[in-house]
Amino acid sequence: MIRQRTIKKAFETVGIGLHSGRKVKLALRPAPVDAGIVFRRIDMNPPVAIKAEPERVNDTRMATTLDKGQAKIATIEHLMSALSGLGIDNCYVEVDGAEIPIMDGSGASFVFLIKAAGVEEQDAPRKFVRVKKPIEIHAGDKWASLEPFNGYKLSFAIDFGHPAIDATAQFVEVDFDNHTYINDVAKARTFGFVNDLEMLRSYGLAQGGTLDNAVVMDDYHVLNPDGLRSNDEFAKHKLLDAMGDLYVLGHPLVAHYKAFKSGHDLNNKLLRKLLSEPDSWEFVTFEDSSKAPPAFTNALVIPNI
Repeated sequence: MIRQRTIKKAFETVGIGLHSGRKVKLALRPAPVDAGIVFRRIDMNPPVAIKAEPERVNDTRMATTLDKGQAKIATIEHLMSALSGLGIDNCYVEVDGAEIPIMDGSGASFVFLIKAAGVEEQDAPRKFVRVKKPIEIHAGDKWASLEPFNGYKLSFAIDFGHPAIDATAQFVEVDFDNHTYINDVAKARTFGFVNDLEMLRSYGLAQGGTLDNAVVMDDYHVLNPDGLRSNDEFAKHKLLDAMGDLYVLGHPLVAHYKAFKSGHDLNNKLLRKLLSEPDSWEFVTFEDSSKAPPAFTNALVIPNI
């Protein structure tokens, strides 16, 4: 049986909020069966818990942000992507501010911390959402879709019209039957443009953005001294983001996600459209793990650090 999983032990770390520029303390703690991914603002009195659910996402302008009343937690997508990639179903995420720390701008730091904490199987089957009918969402020339597929595959195409990005791979595809999150997705960093950073900072945003936690470009070039980690880093990071956005569903997908120029807003609208059409999906479990697609058994194998 493919079982639900949580982390074995709690861990804490400190990082910088991408937009606030403030130091943020982050703690991940084990959670019981069917808890899901639950964020807690422990700096509020009383602390506020916000479960990762599509309807809790109401701000996607610069990141994926959860809210509940006056409580907000922004920039959850990289951590959610790592939790998805490592097959963590249940976890309490505590922060003492309104943002998840940006770390190095990818999912790699979260992968390292989760691996160090360890992963524990729980006494309940893992619940998957299997897509039965195609679902699409469009906004101008941008689009995203979910299609029936016996496994988990993501395909993403980008088009930024920027010389440095145009010189790299414009399309990436990851089929988790034969790829792994750790090796093929986690290391791709977020990216931005100097001109945008100057404007954002004038609005009090991107205060923590540096060459240490993002790929930054001027009008023509990548400014990071070490360049890119791979020729597909830009497209791959958009795929990493999509994995995090889709995991807000609360369950892993059995589907093929396809997108062109999609972002946090379209990804969330795609989930909402899926849930609004009950005949387009169903819950499934795999009582016999040998009959599950390799994508879901491969995710259970986490190599040692």
